[in-house]
Amino acid sequence: MECTICSSQMELHFRSKVLGIYLADYCFCKSCGLLAVLEPFWLDDVNSNPIAAADTGLVRRNISLASQVAGVLYLLMGERGIGRYVDVAGGHGLFTRLMRDLGFDFYWVDLYCKNILSQGFEYEQEIGACRAVTAFEVLEHLQNPAEFIQDALSMSGAHTILFSTELYDGIPPQPDDWPYYAFANGQHIAFYQRRTLERLAANLGLYFVSANGLHIFSKKRINEQLLGLVTSILSPCVALWIRFHLGSKTVSDHKLIIDRTHYISRQTDS
Repeated sequence: MECTICSSQMELHFRSKVLGIYLADYCFCKSCGLLAVLEPFWLDDVNSNPIAAADTGLVRRNISLASQVAGVLYLLMGERGIGRYVDVAGGHGLFTRLMRDLGFDFYWVDLYCKNILSQGFEYEQEIGACRAVTAFEVLEHLQNPAEFIQDALSMSGAHTILFSTELYDGIPPQPDDWPYYAFANGQHIAFYQRRTLERLAANLGLYFVSANGLHIFSKKRINEQLLGLVTSILSPCVALWIRFHLGSKTVSDHKLIIDRTHYISRQTDS
């Protein structure tokens, strides 16, 4: 198997049952640290239900990430609520809704999920270019992460992508030692180290920084020490301060949706 990050030859590291049915080969790249499943032919089946029932941390994770991202955009990247942003692979729209509640002009995109919680704020290129893209718990689902990142940045016109995926160090953990393998749902097929992401960013001509579970690829240089501070346990307090200064979009979005509904109703009646 050839590594999708650095094109080196990968070696079989272990085999494990996926979905309780299929025996999958997990191959390791010594050059860049990528661990990936060889030929995950079951992906089309599991992607028909992309949010796993066992992902009980989804709500808590989105709340935490919203606080971190708010601090990064407002304080670290100099955004002051003037730009627009898009959450790709946005699930049911929870993160988009949380960011709009904090005052950021966020939009939603997802090829596999229905937008439930941020209806009316689906991103289309006609809306205009975005300042940044977010993509949380996505890279571990991908066979070609470089293509995904390039497509997300090209589609949005952004120069920065903020994302999450759990990293490991050194030799890949044994199958029983790391719950992140998620063998039961079959959706996690790629696993990264810091050096893997550094190599991926370099291939894409982007800078890479990471702190407290939040990773960033960007054409801009970002101070990693400040990133660590902004994404620390202080981030919920920082997010509340930002919400106060930006003004939440919760009420204004409600009015906007109502006005749109009334407009459509009038057009239908006429």
